[in-house]
Amino acid sequence: MKILITTDWYEPTINGVVTSVLNLRKELMQRGHDVRVLTLSQTVHSFEADGVTYIGSAGAGVIYPGARIKTALFSSFVQDLINWQPNIIHSHCEFSTFLIARRISKSLNIPIIHSYHTIYEDYTHYCLPNKKWGHLMVASLSRWVIRQTAGVIAPTEKVQSLLNGYGINQNIYVAPTGIDIAQFSKSPSPQRCLDIKKQLGIPCENRILLYVGRLAKEKNLEELLQYYAKCNIPQVTFLIVGDGPYRDNLEHLSLELGIRNSVQFTGMIPPEQVNDYYHLGDLFLSASSSESQGLTYIEALASGLPALCRKDKCLDGVILNGSNGWQYENENEFFDKLNFFFADTKVQKNMKINAAGLAHQMFSSVTFAEKVEHIYFDVIRDYSESWKITRQKALS
Repeated sequence: MKILITTDWYEPTINGVVTSVLNLRKELMQRGHDVRVLTLSQTVHSFEADGVTYIGSAGAGVIYPGARIKTALFSSFVQDLINWQPNIIHSHCEFSTFLIARRISKSLNIPIIHSYHTIYEDYTHYCLPNKKWGHLMVASLSRWVIRQTAGVIAPTEKVQSLLNGYGINQNIYVAPTGIDIAQFSKSPSPQRCLDIKKQLGIPCENRILLYVGRLAKEKNLEELLQYYAKCNIPQVTFLIVGDGPYRDNLEHLSLELGIRNSVQFTGMIPPEQVNDYYHLGDLFLSASSSESQGLTYIEALASGLPALCRKDKCLDGVILNGSNGWQYENENEFFDKLNFFFADTKVQKNMKINAAGLAHQMFSSVTFAEKVEHIYFDVIRDYSESWKITRQKALS
């Protein structure tokens, strides 16, 4: 099968969409499919390299930090993809590359399947002052996009319910995004862990509360900093791995709270090294409720790292209370679970085993690719049958 994946986000950007696309392409190619990617260039120039077509684009940071929009309306590079004649298009973003995907779809009369990765209502604060306006705009955009497709993949039931709430009911497939389990299962050497602590100025005996991800307002990291300021567990460091537009605000808040010396900000870490930091941690923390799935939760679990996270529907069946971590609803619950976890080494050991076991069973990139492959075959079959019926009606 020839599969065209389209996405506004791609390497060198690091986020959940990019991770999903990279893992999916790799696994589909290993299953024998011919897979190409259409994405945006980091400059105004278009080019092709290693099966990836980059369309010239310009920065659109006023909409969202790091966002870009296409500048090339149509190019020979897009025509090359049309001449390649893919069987299906799998879009992963709703903006610039989706418009190109739509053009290719109409040109070749092939279906688009769309993955809905982002809960945009939680991001409209970057460009709209009113939350109600944001909801209406996102609902309208989502309906328009999905009307152009043969179906939509939701990573969780949370996203499926959200789409239903927007008035979208057609062909919603729930398929959790998978990760490269082997990458996160491999433990770094004890010396490597000690070296990281030394580089960051963390005492070697300290236990680590870990956050990994973008430092953005919607991630609600202020809550974790405020809770950590009240933490009375000795020899603990809060390690924040990642970067983003909200970093300065968070560093300033940690100063105000008097915890700056025990909160470490690493900045951006190369993807191939992130696994080392997961294995450095003792407990993964998150207070976000803006995730459609949250791959960092799954990466943490795959690394054998239990999690303490704010309750969210996307974590149903992922964070199992008392097994591989907890979902908390308020400050009292947060501290109850935190203190219980660090008070018992047997609990810590069992939770680490349970964390890795669930991730390996449910969230491998191989399992994800198998599910998506079946969706492709179903969509192509249904699209072909629908087209035949439409054609017969037109000729009758």
